[in-house]
Amino acid sequence: MRLSQAFQPTLKEVPAEAQIASHRLMLRAGLVRQSSSGIYTWLPAGLRVLRNIANIVRQEQDRIGGQEILMPTVQSAELWRRSGRYDAYGPEMLRIKDRQDREMLYGPTNEEMVTDLFGGTVKSYRELPKMLYHIQWKFRDEIRPRFGVMRGREFYMKDGYSFDLSYDDAVRSYYRIMLSYLKIFRRLGVQAVPMAADTGPIGGELSHEFLVLAPTGESEVFYDAGWDEIDWDSIGLDPQKEEDLQKLREIVKTTYSATDEKHDLSTWENVPEDRRRGGRGIEVGHIFYFGTKYTESMGVEVSGADGAPLHPHMGSYGIGVSRLVGAIIEASHDDAGIIWPEEVAPYRAALLNLRPGDALCDQLCESIYSRDPEGLLYDDRSDRAGVKFNDADLMGHPWQIIVGPRGAKAGMVELKHRATGERSELPLDEALAKLGLA
Repeated sequence: MRLSQAFQPTLKEVPAEAQIASHRLMLRAGLVRQSSSGIYTWLPAGLRVLRNIANIVRQEQDRIGGQEILMPTVQSAELWRRSGRYDAYGPEMLRIKDRQDREMLYGPTNEEMVTDLFGGTVKSYRELPKMLYHIQWKFRDEIRPRFGVMRGREFYMKDGYSFDLSYDDAVRSYYRIMLSYLKIFRRLGVQAVPMAADTGPIGGELSHEFLVLAPTGESEVFYDAGWDEIDWDSIGLDPQKEEDLQKLREIVKTTYSATDEKHDLSTWENVPEDRRRGGRGIEVGHIFYFGTKYTESMGVEVSGADGAPLHPHMGSYGIGVSRLVGAIIEASHDDAGIIWPEEVAPYRAALLNLRPGDALCDQLCESIYSRDPEGLLYDDRSDRAGVKFNDADLMGHPWQIIVGPRGAKAGMVELKHRATGERSELPLDEALAKLGLA
């Protein structure tokens, strides 16, 4: 994309309404614009990040047998009455009526809908287990939306649902998802600690939130320093391997971590004082096991091996895709702007032409740009070099390819690594090889 043609409205001034770094930088870098309270329009660069995160989630969920579906945003109130949650959910649910005066709602979550879908389709134990997920917009009418996309009313979320024959099978699915989530967050460049958490309105008896430590987090957290010391590469992150699942279950059992709602002082006192860690955390994922809560209340059964009907055990697994955009920025920025991890960055590199109109600079930049016009953001504007450097740092592309008249004459370019600030002048072929563009 040529920056002269891009819809990339950056801001020099810090917006008055933005209270935290991620909100300020998302507005300044031209990722989003507020449409109404807690609701945002995603601009092209922000949408690219959103899709990159969603695709990583898809890859890791598919890897463990998840199957993607797409359920509607508007749901029938009757489904929620069958589960008993329609009146219990609270004012966060947006309730509406269609022209036939039928009660509908804008879905805050999808347990009822997926249970109904499953119950109308799967009839035998031979068809289990099943793991279904979708990535869809949700709406919860927050009383006080704040912090940009971190606590908005409309948000983009992956939610998945497992169906198993027994408690043991369901708990195994639960830990497979936990391991898959840990792998997702590592790929996204954030350290998210799974912490024992309250089940909230979804219900159930086993629940963990994945929290990224940040002063702006909404939850107070307590955890053993062991979570910071785990060498995941040596432990393994393969949800298909039983030994990796057992290692994870042992770590969860023996290494304390909890949100304030589930914090147990007696257990906390057993953690050596020099290993106690605390602070605040941003929730980026939440997993639940709730057994037969929904299959029983909604009358969903399958025939067992002996022919007798049974209610499948369920789990629910969410990742806040749009919230992760903010969480990644909170964890990875400096005074100059965003520092994107390579797998989620909107563009792999910014190509900076410091002298547009100079024949050699233009020729060299066009040659580089033609190798990956989809993955490079070519700053071909006539602005001063300082403006281009500032905007490239603000937008946070992992690499900057800097082309000036002196270097162009010698067939050299300068590479800047955004995360470290390291700069090096290289022959064009070496620079392209380093970026995988040769």
